[in-house]
Amino acid sequence: MKFQRRHFLHLSAGATLLAASSVARAQIYPSHPITMTVGFAAGGPTDVTARILAERMRASLGQPVIVENVAGAAGSIGTGRVARAAPDGYTLSFGQWGTHVVNGALYALPYDVLNDFEPVALVSSNPWLIVAKKAMPADDLKGLVAWLKANPDKASQGTAGAGAASHIAGAFLQKQTATRFQFVPYRGAGPAMQDLVSGQIDMMVDSPTNSLPQVRAGTIKVYAVTAKSRLASAPDIPTVDEAGLPGMYISFWQALWVPKGTPRDIIAKLNGAVVDGLADPAVRRKFAEIGQDIFSPDQQTPEALGAFQKAEIEKWWPIVKGANIKGE
Repeated sequence: MKFQRRHFLHLSAGATLLAASSVARAQIYPSHPITMTVGFAAGGPTDVTARILAERMRASLGQPVIVENVAGAAGSIGTGRVARAAPDGYTLSFGQWGTHVVNGALYALPYDVLNDFEPVALVSSNPWLIVAKKAMPADDLKGLVAWLKANPDKASQGTAGAGAASHIAGAFLQKQTATRFQFVPYRGAGPAMQDLVSGQIDMMVDSPTNSLPQVRAGTIKVYAVTAKSRLASAPDIPTVDEAGLPGMYISFWQALWVPKGTPRDIIAKLNGAVVDGLADPAVRRKFAEIGQDIFSPDQQTPEALGAFQKAEIEKWWPIVKGANIKGE
């Protein structure tokens, strides 16, 4: 009986020490600067979004959050570096739909996009536009689909490269409409848009950042935004549901992860810093200026990101593989 009591006291003391250690860790974290890794070059949309959030997180965490650009291989080099980092909360992955969903279907990666990371928070999203050259006969989305069906394999869609988001979005459009058209890869969305404006290609599924200036200039046609609600920056453009293609949702979303095994209390502290940042009016204004829609508070939890990422993998991997899309 004395042995059992001593053993129980030993276990209780161990549990108390473990709990105290967790509390102490949470209280002292972070004790030095944090690195937020972005898998793309400085100045791009992912980098700009990350820097806005990182600067605001500093106020909540009391330590600098330094953005490090580790570009290459569609973001997989930087993402892989975080997967191999110590799970101590000092190396973060600011990634997106491409790095943490699509790359898993396009490439043989040395890490698992789902299981080698812990989710922290969904940050923002940015739905896309279905656009066409000015001379396209169709004046609305239903008319475009009808024209594509009447002219199989004749239309051309510009993409930002093989395996790029615009390529995968086009494959999704084909699947949803039972149409066939050719893909024309470019070295980025900018050159593709130039050829759309000049009429060298027929259509694109493109980001509002790239397309809206041309839409407003009247040099291209726009048919719909690929979301459930209209864009705040262009409320006159109908949604795909309103335009006759329900469920054709494509959103280029961004989020924050840490390496697998990062303690839950550290994840909670990072999540709190993100949530605080996304509630800041100055951050919200800056996000709106670059066309980023902030996820609602109930979607900003680690659990919501984990479920959302799994659902996106289940949606997009079959589309990528079914269309036999390969990364460059």
